[in-house]
Amino acid sequence: MQTVANAQYNVARSGSLPVRIAAHQRQKMYQAFLDAMAPGAPDSILDVGVTSDRTYSHSNYLELWYPFKDRVTACGLDDASFLESDFPGMRYVKADGRSLPFESGSYDFVHSSAVLEHVGNRANQIAFISELWRVAKRGIFVTTPNRWFPVEFHTVLPLVHWLPAGMFRAIMRRTGRSFFAQEENLNLLGPTDIKDIAAAAGASPARVGHVTLGLWPTNLLLIGHKS
Repeated sequence: MQTVANAQYNVARSGSLPVRIAAHQRQKMYQAFLDAMAPGAPDSILDVGVTSDRTYSHSNYLELWYPFKDRVTACGLDDASFLESDFPGMRYVKADGRSLPFESGSYDFVHSSAVLEHVGNRANQIAFISELWRVAKRGIFVTTPNRWFPVEFHTVLPLVHWLPAGMFRAIMRRTGRSFFAQEENLNLLGPTDIKDIAAAAGASPARVGHVTLGLWPTNLLLIGHKS
């Protein structure tokens, strides 16, 4: 039996414990974005990688919680045009984060949450961060799950994602999770990976932060400020 992921690349049912934990952690990430970037009412924000998923109320958390809706442009490959009607003043643009249709420095801040692990191989991940950095005028804020947290939140499985990538993908195929066996759908990262990607993408200066559950980092944050 094949496990079917929703548009959020997740198999957890709405209201389940993993989804409630994810919502709690996203509140922390949203606050970290506000603290790190300190956006104000005049500032423009591009959110790259919005989802069409409406199963979870927090799927597009920036669009939901950020107060200045008219300063947000949401973009992604999914059809999330409903954001324009849900949040009057907001703009939606269908676009690939690896090749954004915006001029350099078009937005004060570029935000992207839980997308970097879904763009494919390392070259694609570098291209993705490079594009965010190019389009940002003042800085970028990127989140991705921490590979070294003991539970993998997309599959809701413990520890198997700590195995070498080839072994992990083989287990995904054998257990009916072939979607997650494909690198273009799930390519998990640790802190060193994020640092290497940012350096290769020319996103400097940048630092890697995190949000925790208890004392264990669940999500990594790439925070880059342009001088």
